[in-house]
Amino acid sequence: MKILFSPSETKYKGGMKEQLTKDSFLFPELFNYRTEVINKYQNFIGNATDEQLVKLFGTKKQDVINYYKNNLEDAEFMKAIERYDGVAYDYLKYSDLNNDEKDYIDFNVIIFSNLYGPILASDKVQDYKLKQTEKLDNFALEDFYREHFSEQLDQFLENEDILDLRAGFYEKFYKILKPYTTMKFIKDGKVVSHWAKAYRGIVLREMSKNNIQSISELMNMEIDNLSIHEIKEQKNKKEIVYNILE
Repeated sequence: MKILFSPSETKYKGGMKEQLTKDSFLFPELFNYRTEVINKYQNFIGNATDEQLVKLFGTKKQDVINYYKNNLEDAEFMKAIERYDGVAYDYLKYSDLNNDEKDYIDFNVIIFSNLYGPILASDKVQDYKLKQTEKLDNFALEDFYREHFSEQLDQFLENEDILDLRAGFYEKFYKILKPYTTMKFIKDGKVVSHWAKAYRGIVLREMSKNNIQSISELMNMEIDNLSIHEIKEQKNKKEIVYNILE
């Protein structure tokens, strides 16, 4: 069972000093592609105007810009699942899980970082700033990672049930070619946005607590405040539509 997940634009600071090597991430044989992107990111920041940095980082706060335009090579590393600080991660509450539950997350969740590409939740990343959908000049990171990582992802996921909990933009990094499952959350008949992020975290948390190993097990798992409204199937995609009860 593998769960595809989005990163978040907000991140926790700190971590440990480490050396970036080919064994730092999932798919060590593709390490050179990751370093190519990291180098492009750093070169862009080093030569960008203030206006370009505002756009790239998605903020006008000068203290934030000054912090993130520093050399990435000097930044500390932290496990990806602990680095990201968005709504889904708040509701996952990774730090509160026991060791077995953390292991489930660490080795079954693939996060699609817009800088590092597809990584395991246990892979360590630096504190970087890169607004969703932004390019480095005309370099589209989602196209680059889709081109160079799709074959390895196909092989890695070949014998796995897949739950795709990514936000729409991160689906561009990898197109799933085999049967997979997604989720949608509705309240009072309307699709929700903020609460969708929250419930992605809640679902992932409950999956770790129940050691879910297949879609059939997932379908039978009870989740507080959620009930299955309908199940839609189209080609290789199964979508579970949940009603939020409160």
